[in-house]
Amino acid sequence: MIKRLQPLLHVLAMVAAFCALSLLAPSTVLAQTKRVTGKVVTSINAEPIQGVNILVKGNSRKGAITNNLGEFALDASPEDILVISFIGFKSKEIKVGANTAINVSLDDDVSQLSELVVTGTRNVGRTTLETPVPVDVISIKEMMGTLPQMDLAQMLAYVAPSFNAVRSQGGDLDSHVDPVQLRNMAPNQILVLVNGKRRHTSALLITGTAVGSPSSSVDLMTIPAAAIDRVEILRDGAAAQYGSDAVAGVVNIILKKGTNQLTGNLTGGGYLNSGGNAGGLTKSGKPDGFNYQFDANYGFKIGDKGYLNLSGQVTQRRPTLRPFVNDWQIYDATYLNNMRTDKSGKPVITNPELINALAAGNTTLATSLKTEAGLLSARGLTPADFAVYAGMPAITMGSTFYNAGYEINPNTTLYAFGGASYKYLKGFSCYYRRPSQTDRFNYLLYPNGFRPQMTSNTSDVSNTVGIRSKIGEFSVDFSNTFGRNAMRIGMVNTMNASYGSNSPVNMYLGTHQFTQNSTNLDFSRYFKGIMKGLNVAFGAEMRMENYKIMKGQDESYTYGDAGTLTVTKAGLLVGPDGKPLQNAASVPILDPSGNPVSVYAGQQVVVKSLSSNCQCFAGFGPKNERNEYRTTMGAYLDAELEMTKKLLVTGAVRLENYSDFGAVSIGKLAARYSLASNLTLRGSIASGFRAPSLQEMNYTHTATAFVPDANGVPQPLDVTTYPTNSTAARVLGIKNLQQENSRTYGLGMTYQPMHGFEVTVDAYQIDVRNRIFRTSYFNASEVGNNYNEVIGGGEAQFFVNGANVRSRGLEVVGNYTHAMSGKRSLTFSLAAILSKNTILTRKTLNLNVANLTPDQVVEKYLSRDVIGQFETGTPRQKLIGSVMYRFSKFDVMLRGTYFGSVTERSVSADEKGSYYDQTFKAQTVFDLSVGYNVSRSLKLSVGGSNIFDKYPELLRSENRGFYLYSNNQQGSNGAYYYGRLSFNL
Repeated sequence: MIKRLQPLLHVLAMVAAFCALSLLAPSTVLAQTKRVTGKVVTSINAEPIQGVNILVKGNSRKGAITNNLGEFALDASPEDILVISFIGFKSKEIKVGANTAINVSLDDDVSQLSELVVTGTRNVGRTTLETPVPVDVISIKEMMGTLPQMDLAQMLAYVAPSFNAVRSQGGDLDSHVDPVQLRNMAPNQILVLVNGKRRHTSALLITGTAVGSPSSSVDLMTIPAAAIDRVEILRDGAAAQYGSDAVAGVVNIILKKGTNQLTGNLTGGGYLNSGGNAGGLTKSGKPDGFNYQFDANYGFKIGDKGYLNLSGQVTQRRPTLRPFVNDWQIYDATYLNNMRTDKSGKPVITNPELINALAAGNTTLATSLKTEAGLLSARGLTPADFAVYAGMPAITMGSTFYNAGYEINPNTTLYAFGGASYKYLKGFSCYYRRPSQTDRFNYLLYPNGFRPQMTSNTSDVSNTVGIRSKIGEFSVDFSNTFGRNAMRIGMVNTMNASYGSNSPVNMYLGTHQFTQNSTNLDFSRYFKGIMKGLNVAFGAEMRMENYKIMKGQDESYTYGDAGTLTVTKAGLLVGPDGKPLQNAASVPILDPSGNPVSVYAGQQVVVKSLSSNCQCFAGFGPKNERNEYRTTMGAYLDAELEMTKKLLVTGAVRLENYSDFGAVSIGKLAARYSLASNLTLRGSIASGFRAPSLQEMNYTHTATAFVPDANGVPQPLDVTTYPTNSTAARVLGIKNLQQENSRTYGLGMTYQPMHGFEVTVDAYQIDVRNRIFRTSYFNASEVGNNYNEVIGGGEAQFFVNGANVRSRGLEVVGNYTHAMSGKRSLTFSLAAILSKNTILTRKTLNLNVANLTPDQVVEKYLSRDVIGQFETGTPRQKLIGSVMYRFSKFDVMLRGTYFGSVTERSVSADEKGSYYDQTFKAQTVFDLSVGYNVSRSLKLSVGGSNIFDKYPELLRSENRGFYLYSNNQQGSNGAYYYGRLSFNL
């Protein structure tokens, strides 16, 4: 690795030499310059604007930024032209001339490109068209009034094509956090920052993601959109600049700083719920998924030199229900004919209607009641009442955020920001437990079966405090960031069948908690006398992480005695009627000779093999408990050298040492060359890494998977995920997880053919070695070697470094704003990503397996459905085109989103060996928003998402286990319509 970095180290050594020489050289000051001061305010209410960039035209390294009072000062000559720009406002150019004081008012602007960025560069004052790597700047405060989406992740997913946030409509806990992705890479290969500081992830390990990899992800829903000024998305490998996880890129959330202005939104909406084209496979529904959200933001001045900006949000979302009405057996013959017994051999009456009909001598009714359809009719039920429910969970959430700063003196500023949120979620992510499933049924508790529902109570807190100052000519930033996410997991409408009628029906399953604390010290200095300008930055970080799994209540993970009989006296295992006792399937328990089993006094016999644990999702027990720590020390050096007015070269190196992985070193080189004043080429090459998260390394749990039987009916199967440091892993031959190493290449161009029209085109390739995936299931009979003594009667799976992978793509972003007469404007935007994911090499170990062929071991280590999910399971093409028309008091936004085709691969096949693979054709959905400014401070908006109610294609019958529709394009929620009232006081 060091050898590969030698060219970069030579460059940085030269940069360091330039720095040393510059410390001895006097600064060159133009004799004709003078001190120019000024103030920048909004044109509407003359409020000062903090963070406005004032640059000397033709010299992007010469400029200033306004303070919290909107004031600035810089040295300029009378011939200089000042360019004043800030996100969300129209830029202005003013010639200095004889002026020494310049006051400027800025008008609102609908443009979202060509804004000054701070992500991916440690040199302020660079625009998106000047950066050597692609950076998108998205004004959230402008978007909130024009988008149907309400939370940050979904907003970005429908604006930035390289960004994705697939909402799961089931899958146990997978629907409790929307995992965010960049460039079709995994959620844990994107780094999220807030005001440039690392954001902690959710405690939840999402086991089923859109690209087939288990991942932890930042829960963006915990950050209220009302607190956000803009989001900067760096689409390039940046681990050398920011550390682990920044393999695919960085999302930097910039918080608001404004004062003396109250803004807010009241939004309500719901889904049409037409059911699509499923016909009788789904029951007709009324509009559902109604949601309501109120958010507000206000800033206070702290004296004349400080600010405190506060934001709050309250959200309530009701669930969307997308039923799959199947023909799976509801009542079996033993239920219909009252043939079931308890563990003592006493009869259990499951069909009292039949007994009453026979007692009344109504043979016709009795005959009907012995059929599933007849009993359903008698009880006023239909197959729809036993349907599988997919859909979005119900959410109740409250969150608050703050952002504060105080200028002690012109060179020193104290700052702090952070927030807290609480989210309660209740989802439909479990199969209906039907009475025919005898091992997980209890007539007294649920005579017609039950549908378990998972819940989570998530609390999230974060806080950053820091100070920015100067030491000599160096700018210094010292900060500490703390974050904690805790998820308390529960289940309602459930039971532990092995406890019988004594089982609780609502259970606490355990708590997951992730804590992160980062301390950063950063230095930077700009040397204007070296070539055309050199910016050098270096610093260090110390990070501590802690991951906990805390156990739930006993009944959620233990095995009860409802099916176990303690023999009182020696004899035969028979019931009161002298017949052999029956097991859970109502089959007599006999010895090899076909006679009742002989037992002795005090013997404990499992008569009914009733399912243990909480149904749908077992609780976390003592064997699952974890309390793991990790510390990381890192140091970096970053330089940007403007060699000529046309050529910019940047480089970075980073060293990090992990307490559980050792040391790593990585680097990055990037360059930008201006072919013309409006045409630029840029490129980059970077090495990167991602250490397995503490969640990936330590997560362990038993869940109920459903595998189709010969008739295509999903049957329950208990599967335990074991960590790689467990006995189950060691005995099988599974190795400890290794870090993922990456190499990223980028090449692109920016073009501005005219004012208001900008285009960027970027190609990329990301190679990742040792990508982490999850294996398929291993059972004791397959493994042999007495493996049942290790894992018992269930199945085992593991997280492994399963493959070397590659992601390639082409990204195009274009934006054109046409100003028209009469306060009218027209903005066109087109953004697209064309990508391809490939498994380069499947990694397989020599496992200690006795009863599987080598090919079968390879398939279990990395199965074809997981490979398919990574390669073709999400759209390889995504295009977003929009037009915004503003006239008088109205604005109209129409946006179309194109999702490319998707192919899902199966591990199941027909009798001819043909897999049940399915390709879903491309989908296009349209969003519409119409806004009317009732007054300068009040706006009304109405519109919708997927306004034409487009549903994906139906899954083929063999693949309809939980879902009726594919969930990997726009999902099956259908059309959503909303209304919003926005105020600005």
